Amino acid sequence: MADLTIRNLTATPLELKVVERFEGHPVSSKGTSQGNFTSRITGIFNSSSVAPHVQPQGDVRDRKEVMIPIGKFETRETDIRAADPGREVLRLTFESDGHRYQIDAPSSSPRCSVAKKLDDGPNEYTCVYVQSGSCLAIFSSAHLSSWMNQLHSDYPLTALSIPGTHNSPTCHVALPSVRCQAVNVREQLDNGVRFFDIRVSVNIDNSDLSLVHSAFPISLTGNKYFHDMLKDVYAFLDANKSETLIMSVKREGTGRGTDHHLSKYLKERYCNDGTKWFTKSYIPKLGEVRGKIVLLRRYANDPVLDGENGGTGFGLDCSQWPDNCADEMTGSGIARVQDFYDVDQSHNVQKKIDLVRGHLERAGEPVYNHRDAPPEYKPFFVNFLTASNFFNANCWPEKIAAKVNPAIIEYLCLRHGAIGKGPAGLAIGDARTGIVVTDWVGQGGDWDLIRCVVGWNAKLQLKAVVCLR
Repeated sequence: MADLTIRNLTATPLELKVVERFEGHPVSSKGTSQGNFTSRITGIFNSSSVAPHVQPQGDVRDRKEVMIPIGKFETRETDIRAADPGREVLRLTFESDGHRYQIDAPSSSPRCSVAKKLDDGPNEYTCVYVQSGSCLAIFSSAHLSSWMNQLHSDYPLTALSIPGTHNSPTCHVALPSVRCQAVNVREQLDNGVRFFDIRVSVNIDNSDLSLVHSAFPISLTGNKYFHDMLKDVYAFLDANKSETLIMSVKREGTGRGTDHHLSKYLKERYCNDGTKWFTKSYIPKLGEVRGKIVLLRRYANDPVLDGENGGTGFGLDCSQWPDNCADEMTGSGIARVQDFYDVDQSHNVQKKIDLVRGHLERAGEPVYNHRDAPPEYKPFFVNFLTASNFFNANCWPEKIAAKVNPAIIEYLCLRHGAIGKGPAGLAIGDARTGIVVTDWVGQGGDWDLIRCVVGWNAKLQLKAVVCLR
């Protein structure tokens, strides 16, 4: 067995104090067979569909007191033998500022959890154990409903690591090729998602916008509408004033309305409340948009809206969106996109995984300097983990997500922000992830991928001490 590696991806120093070793017994979660226990990843809060869980049994077999300090954003290789897969559990006790926290690696829990507090410690730690790398990655991403509260208001949104969902409201009973999400939009928001990808069908004589995925409605039981979804978003933002949501809106479906119809409907009916929407054409700072929805438009405005906002237009302009691309800029230069989606065979999924990793590395290279930054710090790095093929059941969204999501969790835990471990060997800047757009998160309580993305914002907390005094 390999020795344990620990990555402290938080803004607080840690010290490993106690290592206890237990006999472990694999336990299956609902819908998970014993045959799935050969999965590569085990998590402290992991997916019941792709990862094993191991329950400690009996008394501790071995206990050792140690003193292994792990600094902020430090990776520490230890001489502690990692747990024998499926047969052992390591119980690790860490100390930070005099308080102790306990973690099992791997864990028996199929749902998101945080390290157990052994006293009244103020910090919250969430962790992923990557079995293939014998690595425990520790994040400070426990408060998913209000994670932006920890970030300085002066940061532009492009400096953040932002989790998102593709075809965000498609959680309803629908064709397997249409459904992309496991849970509804409010649950996504409560668990940290801050970028929504919305597709609407537009009519000529009616401003009701039905939610669609390509030509299909998102529910087999009747149309779902944009205005109803907004009620859930508004309720969340009213309850979480520190947060913002970037909403990408695109016209699809069978309606005969044009982009121009859509732009006028949004301006006149939906986005005209400045207390709820940010519709200017520049990339805002976080403090400008807390409690609001930021409109990112993947449609062309009607010319009548060209005079909005001092002649700069209405909304962030991503109307010239590159199609099926590996790495291209939008026409406006606001976003740099990886959106390769045309996976025609299941073995091509590896190509998709490689493209996602490459874009994560590119997103992590730039360095944001508060004092020297231009008025618009851009671009957004938008990285779609999603792909599908209507004619191939092995390439429907859920099947693709079952392969891509765990691979990207592994990358974020083992290689992201680590010198020389990215696909192209680029320099390590702020190690942001950019906007990471996913399918099928939250299934069975699995928010690992969201937590990993949110967790990388801790690097900004370190910069804040230097740049924002």
